[in-house]
Amino acid sequence: MTVTGETASGPTGPLGVAVVGAGYWGPNLIRNFRSSTDWDLVAVCDLDEARARTVLGARSGVSVTASLDELLARDDVDAVAIATPARTHQGIALRALGAGKHVLVEKPLADSVVNGEAMVEMARRQGLSLMADHTYCYTPAVLKIRELVASGELGDILFVDSVRINLGLVQPDVDVFWDLAPHDLSILDFVLPQGLRPLGVAAQGADPLAAGKSCVGYLSLPLARGAMAHVHVNWLSPTKIRQMVISGTRRTLVWDDLNPQQRLSVYDRGVDLEHSSATAADRTASTISYRLGDTWAPALPEHEALGSMVTEFADSIREQRPSRTDGAAGLRVLRVLEAAAQSLGASGALVAAGPTQPRLEVVG
Repeated sequence: MTVTGETASGPTGPLGVAVVGAGYWGPNLIRNFRSSTDWDLVAVCDLDEARARTVLGARSGVSVTASLDELLARDDVDAVAIATPARTHQGIALRALGAGKHVLVEKPLADSVVNGEAMVEMARRQGLSLMADHTYCYTPAVLKIRELVASGELGDILFVDSVRINLGLVQPDVDVFWDLAPHDLSILDFVLPQGLRPLGVAAQGADPLAAGKSCVGYLSLPLARGAMAHVHVNWLSPTKIRQMVISGTRRTLVWDDLNPQQRLSVYDRGVDLEHSSATAADRTASTISYRLGDTWAPALPEHEALGSMVTEFADSIREQRPSRTDGAAGLRVLRVLEAAAQSLGASGALVAAGPTQPRLEVVG
């Protein structure tokens, strides 16, 4: 191992990491691991070695290989970051975990709940970290949203409305739900007090291009105490929108990810319903009032989300604790995605999202 020492809580020096996959997402991971003081990027594995060398640069001393076996046999690799198609995640992750390596996997965690569960169970048996690269959860905006929700600034959540639309690539192997919705679902899991625990999932999809898969999709997720979350994803929009509205009993927050001047806005506006009758069934005696208070924009620090993510991965290994976006978080997202597929097959009917584990709180 490359670590320079260990304490009772785990290794203390830079950790050796290898990235598997140098295609679309791999270069981003490579760049952030190389710039991190927590990590020593020692190798990149890709079937196209020339592409990997191009990503690393001509003067790079990082090893390149097309053999996963060769990579996993190295003593200087403490962790493996997987940036390959979702259908390959389980196979690579299980081999890496079996070789004693900690594992980071880009979203989604796997291509099915069953495969994701096998990964989580293997990591548990081996005593290793398994982390989902839910990148948005490490952005300054989402970290602030989580803080505001947890502090009670918004009050009890009433609804969440999320829109992620653009003129994007129609993916060859997945529909728009599996391509785009993991971002929104992982954010909901990260910021909601109980994590992503919907009472059911209803999905409506459209395929106006006759592509053989949904290119436009809507998810409805009823939550506890009458709240509702709604997610709209779309590959066909001529305009790009990345927006989430989270409304509570006290305030409403709007996150516009494409507005660098004011990504977050908090509105002290809403509807208050006061019941003068003692019985909840008698709504005729209710009084509706509207709050029109101030609007403010929280200050946000500037840092790259992936940089924070790779730091969290290292910290979780050193402190021997689940990461903020651990394998269980990845499973909660997978369960909603699978339930969405079942709902599509049942003409949009509300279906259960399966058993979920409570989110583990990480202090700090």
